[in-house]
Amino acid sequence: MFETLTQQANLAVRELLQVAKLHPKDIVVVGCSSSEVGGHRIGSDSSPEVAQAILQGIYPVLQEADLFLAAQCCEHLNRALIVEEACARLYHLEQVNVIPQPKAGGSFATAAYHTFQSPVAVEEVVAKAGMDIGGTLIGMHLARVAVPVRISLSKIGEATLNCARVRPKFVGGSRAVYNQDLL
Repeated sequence: MFETLTQQANLAVRELLQVAKLHPKDIVVVGCSSSEVGGHRIGSDSSPEVAQAILQGIYPVLQEADLFLAAQCCEHLNRALIVEEACARLYHLEQVNVIPQPKAGGSFATAAYHTFQSPVAVEEVVAKAGMDIGGTLIGMHLARVAVPVRISLSKIGEATLNCARVRPKFVGGSRAVYNQDLL
């Protein structure tokens, strides 16, 4: 089961990156309900093993692409995020003092905290792409304007999967000409 979750997460993040138009050091936010992945109601059956399996599918791909992962905590920590200290420094993110736990922060954020080289918690990021695994509501951490990305998977385990990328806002009205590479 865990190997399948790792493979699904790996495929999903690779497909997202193919269309997201990201640059080195961009932030990708991931929210993951290990409960939903296991077929349970969000927040009801947190699983560190499920979270670790999904992290193993996502994190190496982002590292290979020179991207930062922002692992979103659950609502008990107000959807704070776990990032590498280098990310916080580069983006001037204010660090907050919390260490996620499976039942207070979520198993995915906890797995990220224990996997990252130098993890810190922050309250917000402006990510350029994201994955919402199980209805974790990552939208508050995406740059405007978020665009849904349809990939070949609609679920990881039993959890609904929604992916997004961002694009610059359109300005100028009906006479404006837009750069098609930024769409």
